[in-house]
Amino acid sequence: MCPRLFTIGSFSLPTYGVLVATGFLVGLYVAGRLAKRSGFDPEKITNLGVYIFLAAIVGAKAFMILHNFDYYAERPGQILSLSSLQAGGVFYGGLLAAIGTAIWFTRKHGLPPLATADTFAPALAIGHSIGRLGCFAAGCCWGKPSSLPWAVEFTDPVAHEFVGVPLNIHLHPTQLYESFGTLAIGLFLLWYFGKSHKAGTIIALYLVLYSSFRLGVEFLRAETERTFPMGGPLSSTQWVAVGLVVAGIILLLWQRNTATVEHASP
Repeated sequence: MCPRLFTIGSFSLPTYGVLVATGFLVGLYVAGRLAKRSGFDPEKITNLGVYIFLAAIVGAKAFMILHNFDYYAERPGQILSLSSLQAGGVFYGGLLAAIGTAIWFTRKHGLPPLATADTFAPALAIGHSIGRLGCFAAGCCWGKPSSLPWAVEFTDPVAHEFVGVPLNIHLHPTQLYESFGTLAIGLFLLWYFGKSHKAGTIIALYLVLYSSFRLGVEFLRAETERTFPMGGPLSSTQWVAVGLVVAGIILLLWQRNTATVEHASP
């Protein structure tokens, strides 16, 4: 829709990068506020947020390269090309890298893992909703052709050049589906966070709600954007989603024996 905010000479500012950075800053602000309510050191939470953000970028790009291994194996120079650097990558690759980084950081700094994860879950969902607007602006992660009244049409040749989105075809706005869905999930988790709950409940609900939602949205994504392991009915992203739904359910069942968390008023 608007892959570049503005262009001055040979310099252009990509809309995707601006919105992803905005989502990160908003998410970091939300996490910082929740950290104070949880009695955590806001500086540690901020540092953890930065580590998670950097890990998520690397993980998302790594999964993107793995999902398109044949393409990049034949064109290794494309790994560091402008189009690859501006592409959003694979969200679940970023999420898994972020989880691994969070586990390492909380152990190193003596933070309670589940309560810390609860602090980040609403922030992650809200920040993600803003980042998905960046995907919509850039044209990546596009949907299947659609005749629905709210179908969208990409017309900017720059978007096609950067991410390959087909032009002048009515498509499902899967980026907006996910943006609105993650915002709703984030607001719900933010509301639930203020109530008495078991440590780990918020992150478990995030895993179940977001992964279930993503599982459904993936059916509307263009198949040229997806890979299907062993020719199965589900894409690799959907299999990760299934695994995270199961992990979230297990965590919800397990944490019933943990202590109830009480938070200070905002």
